[in-house]
Amino acid sequence: MVTKQIYVEYLISTPVNYTCTNLAEHLENTSHDAINDYLNRERHSARYLWELAEPLIENKEEACLIVDDSVLEKPYSKKIELVKRQWSGNAHRVVQGIGIVNLVYGDKEETYPIDFRVYAPEVDGKTKHEHFQEMVRQAYYEKGIKANTVLFDSWYASVENIKFIHRLGKTFITTLKENRCISLSPEQGYIDLEQIEWTQEQLRDGISIKLKEVPFRVQLFKVVATKGDIDWVITNRAPGSMNTSVVQKENQRRWAIEQLHRELKQLTGIEKCRCRKQRVQRNHFFCCYQAWFSLKVVSKKLKTTLYKVKQNLWSD
Repeated sequence: MVTKQIYVEYLISTPVNYTCTNLAEHLENTSHDAINDYLNRERHSARYLWELAEPLIENKEEACLIVDDSVLEKPYSKKIELVKRQWSGNAHRVVQGIGIVNLVYGDKEETYPIDFRVYAPEVDGKTKHEHFQEMVRQAYYEKGIKANTVLFDSWYASVENIKFIHRLGKTFITTLKENRCISLSPEQGYIDLEQIEWTQEQLRDGISIKLKEVPFRVQLFKVVATKGDIDWVITNRAPGSMNTSVVQKENQRRWAIEQLHRELKQLTGIEKCRCRKQRVQRNHFFCCYQAWFSLKVVSKKLKTTLYKVKQNLWSD
């Protein structure tokens, strides 16, 4: 009989092939259909992810919540449910795949996923922004998360999301796209970000600006990377409470979620399920998150990386 434990252990231990056929070949008296039936029968939802994460996190105000999405590419699988053409930030182009929006709890020590949503507007009618607000709201009101800061990129920096975080009484740190219009004063009106003339003091401490349709002012920082790239970072923290150096470090914490996306894809085979039914895909996703947690717990105990833990499964 196929169980979740067997399937998760398979995801942890298989090096390349994550298919039901391959698992069936390594189990006695078990067919491919039996594994597919198991995945089609169970209902492992994202709410169980919190049960895995809660014992591991130190719930504190200094931590942050990070929101971002990832596309699980399935270029040759047009008949798989949930697959649609969508933009991939990793590939920098439109790809065929399944979108997942992740919510991650992070502090200076560790990072853990605490919720995720499958982006399937044709199924539930929800946009990525609606998933964003739903997960953050549940994190604070149902899970009791204490983190004061929410980090997200320019894709989620919509007027509604910014106002939503502000109404929660939380701090947001996010980036703006270059074409976003801002106002320095009512007399000047709205201008492009690149039209701002910065003084040395403003480059160090930021400036107060007004965004269109946002009823409160925010602090804007011009963060210049080593290669010359510019990030336009905004926050609703009080003027003078942060400088550009601090904002840059806070904004860089957001990249922890990119590491999670890589580890899920490279170590758990979250992209590799070939089954067509969406229920099978959703159950596979959850089992991949559980496999990630298993690797994470061991890596923390051994003080090494998740990649080293998986690699050492086959070492002498």
